[in-house]
Amino acid sequence: MPDTIRPSTDGATASRTERRKARTRASLVRAGQQLIAQGRTSVAILEITQLADVGMGSFYNHFESKEELFDAAVDDALERHGALMDELTADLEDAAEAFAQSFRLTGRLHRAYPELSKVLISTGARLVTSKRGLTPRALRDIARGVETRRFTMIDPEIALVLAGGSALALGQLLHDHPERDDATTTDETTEALLRTFGLTAEEAAEICSRPLPEVTVSLDGSAA
Repeated sequence: MPDTIRPSTDGATASRTERRKARTRASLVRAGQQLIAQGRTSVAILEITQLADVGMGSFYNHFESKEELFDAAVDDALERHGALMDELTADLEDAAEAFAQSFRLTGRLHRAYPELSKVLISTGARLVTSKRGLTPRALRDIARGVETRRFTMIDPEIALVLAGGSALALGQLLHDHPERDDATTTDETTEALLRTFGLTAEEAAEICSRPLPEVTVSLDGSAA
């Protein structure tokens, strides 16, 4: 009798291997984010792998150094933040409202997700020139606002510098002063930026009084 032809399992095995590698890398990135938020970036690699609950050898399968891991951890946080803001502002046609809603939600996320907020703040001035995360998306909305004459500032990059610096300072202010109301503080900051960009005080206040969508998924992908 002819031999029974058995389906190849090579594809399934490769798929399982890739998923396992992805989980390991995600665990290391998450550990890196926790350490950045705690200000503990001088720890040994062994401590990182213990926090991630992976073997020491697994670290070097994904990263050559701690610095590379921490860069990846920041990059991941930036991109998750930007993707979330894109999702929550996707249906807004007005560039001014899209910018304002993204900024208002970001301000509230400093309190809702303090750990990842501290990762974002840790980027410092690099946040303003980053090619990942919220920065290119904010520049897109600002440029669209200039093109449609919603904003009177001529240079979108200068407007981005003002917005990026304000976002970082706002996050630090909310962490340093937990007694402050994050919604009120964020909305007042957003109003000031909109006025600087060329909107009237009345229109800026009206835009910042509009209801915000509910954030139902956290930046790490778990239910809020």
